[in-house]
Amino acid sequence: MIDDSTDELRHKLEVLRLEHRDLDDVIGHLADGNAFDQLKIQRLKKRKLLLKDEILVLENALVPDIIA
Repeated sequence: MIDDSTDELRHKLEVLRLEHRDLDDVIGHLADGNAFDQLKIQRLKKRKLLLKDEILVLENALVPDIIA
């Protein structure tokens, strides 16, 4: 049961990382263009930050607690 939830977290983490990389590519492509949409870029950057926060939460959930 624990392995299943860990596998699910790892899968979700990989999906979020992929979406984060894709957004980075899209933002770069839009910013390089001559006529770019600043509002669209801002929205994509905001989504990218939200994904980064979700990634950090999942990474922390996957790291076992260490008792000092």
